[in-house]
Amino acid sequence: MSSTYTPPSIDEYLRRRLMPVEGVIPHVQGIEMYGNSLPAGNVGGDLFEYINFAQRYDVDARIQRAERLSKEFLEKLPANAPPRNSVDDHVLWLRKQPGFTPEVETEYRKARSSEQVRAAEDLKDLYQTAGVLLVDAEGHGIIAAKIASTVHDTFQALMLSELDHRGKTTPELFERLNLRLAQSATARNALGKSQDENTQEIATMLYGEVRPPGLFRFVNFGHPPPLVFSAEYRKFMDVDRSRMVTFLPLGVQIPEDHPDRKRYLSLDYRKRRVKASDLAEMTLMSPGDIFFLYTDGVYDGSDKDERAKLENVMRDHYREPAKEICNALLDYAAKRDEVRRQAGEQYLIDDKTVFIIKRN
Repeated sequence: MSSTYTPPSIDEYLRRRLMPVEGVIPHVQGIEMYGNSLPAGNVGGDLFEYINFAQRYDVDARIQRAERLSKEFLEKLPANAPPRNSVDDHVLWLRKQPGFTPEVETEYRKARSSEQVRAAEDLKDLYQTAGVLLVDAEGHGIIAAKIASTVHDTFQALMLSELDHRGKTTPELFERLNLRLAQSATARNALGKSQDENTQEIATMLYGEVRPPGLFRFVNFGHPPPLVFSAEYRKFMDVDRSRMVTFLPLGVQIPEDHPDRKRYLSLDYRKRRVKASDLAEMTLMSPGDIFFLYTDGVYDGSDKDERAKLENVMRDHYREPAKEICNALLDYAAKRDEVRRQAGEQYLIDDKTVFIIKRN
């Protein structure tokens, strides 16, 4: 008897899209990581993803391509031959410009070649790098899940472009992602929307990369900052937040020097674009130390009493594997929400995500 395929509901489809499988957890020397989410309803607006560079991308092939291009970019184009690449195409344009000399072409080819040499070097770092993406879309339910899915898809498309051209992630990726969630004044006017209507797609985002022996470098758009648990002192350590640049949530604020700034609605114009110096750095100093990443359904990053309760949970489980620590923290948050539900405080319940990065 043949079985009939039943397509998943939209809730189930989005839930699967926003949840990675354990098989893609990156393996970084000396680091263990695990994350999980509990939606407030059938589907939620929290998203987390492991960026397993070595598994998701053919790093070897990308290095070989960059090395090949670094040599090809130096080779002059034979007479009457069609352009082989973007460098040849630009050189053909250069040759038509006043004041062109062979030296101009040579210097341009050297510059573009060196970009590929550097890209090949940066790509090699990906063998020992793991990315972590956390997104928390405003609200919960299908609309929030759609917003989180938009961030996810845009991020992955931009990542491909970054690796193609740079061999690594750069601040430009996050500025483009920020613009993707901004409100287009043209689209709003075409739909007959007023500026008073609350139709903004808002999401917080934290993206970071982990490298041995426990370095975590990240950029933050409106997301609660990571907590650092010390195995030696068995408590969350105080971190100087003044050294952590936090931008407003995605889509809320456009840089004032962006050429399309007048085409989007912005809370106000940010003075400048994201720079490499805006990426915060934290390090797990000793074996057993833990980075605790979360969404505001678990902790909003400010309540001292709630932080103390989470610290107690961490103290009871910090010796365990990352998966068990994650599940213990989610279990605590779920039980807290059940108390709220019985008290008629359902409005306080939100999607919950925990991500644990532990130094072995």
